[in-house]
Amino acid sequence: MESLRVALDERSYPIHIGAGVLERAELYRPHLAGGSAAVVTNEVVGPLYLPRLRQALRAARVVEIVVPDGERAKSWHTLERVFDALLEARCGRDTLLVALGGGVVGDLAGFAAAVYQRGMPFVQVPTTLLAQVDSAVGGKTAINHARGKNMIGAFHQPLAVVSDVTALDTLPERELRAGVAEVIKHGLALDAAFVQWLEVNVERLLQRDREALAHAVRRSCELKARIVAEDEREAGARALLNFGHTFGHAIEAATGYGTWLHGEAVAAGMVMAAELSALMGHLKKTDVSRVRELLGRAQLPVAGPQLAAERLVEAMALDKKAAKGKTRFVILESIGRAALRADVDERLVRQAIVAAAQ
Repeated sequence: MESLRVALDERSYPIHIGAGVLERAELYRPHLAGGSAAVVTNEVVGPLYLPRLRQALRAARVVEIVVPDGERAKSWHTLERVFDALLEARCGRDTLLVALGGGVVGDLAGFAAAVYQRGMPFVQVPTTLLAQVDSAVGGKTAINHARGKNMIGAFHQPLAVVSDVTALDTLPERELRAGVAEVIKHGLALDAAFVQWLEVNVERLLQRDREALAHAVRRSCELKARIVAEDEREAGARALLNFGHTFGHAIEAATGYGTWLHGEAVAAGMVMAAELSALMGHLKKTDVSRVRELLGRAQLPVAGPQLAAERLVEAMALDKKAAKGKTRFVILESIGRAALRADVDERLVRQAIVAAAQ
């Protein structure tokens, strides 16, 4: 097991990465002061890992809350189901809430923990690559709204993140590839050397090579933890982690949540963002080709859905990361160096969407 730390003063917490760490009781024991736990999971992950987690928790009482699978579960309706179960079981604010699942479960359970009785402790146990490298780290929790992704949420840091790479053995191929998209995003935005490593090892990730996966999770978490420690609430540098996401969230909203997996939409969004970077004079066309080639080798979409550019621009106007009424874009100044821009000509945005489809 390897452990990293997200440095946030009194709210600092560890990220534990390794094989079999989900079952290590000592990772949960410090957080069970109230003697009870509630586990939020979904219909797919629960049968696979809930019995092992229950045994590891060794709490006097474990409440199990099973929600539907898929992006559509990030809704008010499902959130109410979680609250109903917590209230019915008479869970107090000292109950430990454990999110066992992918990004949807983590975001949903984290938001529930943020607002139930004005806040309860929680631990992230991510079981997808996307969640292990990205959504489980950093304290961003949310549900979706029909008009935009993650529009209703809160910042609420976990007490720990327990990332068991053996859980990736049962991950469907499509979900694995979606997670690789977020790994690639970290490199393109923040670490050129990591991109070079990915260009050599991306097939190993798709083959579920345990050593390669552990390295990808560790390096992604190192990069994200550094940014979160610097800018917890996305006032500045943390926005760089949204490379490809302004376009990607628009794809998800415009096509209906769940049609495209989040990582798939981000992959296509990264190509659009790279094309925009080139149109703005920041990125070489040869580097745009590198972005396309790496994502293509990861078997991810490099073109968005068959929608008019105007429809995506309209969806982007509702992006929660807009500032002073202007949509902000994360562009690349070079591979491994992202920058935030709010003064982007909308004509260039449309051109980038069209260029990405060619």
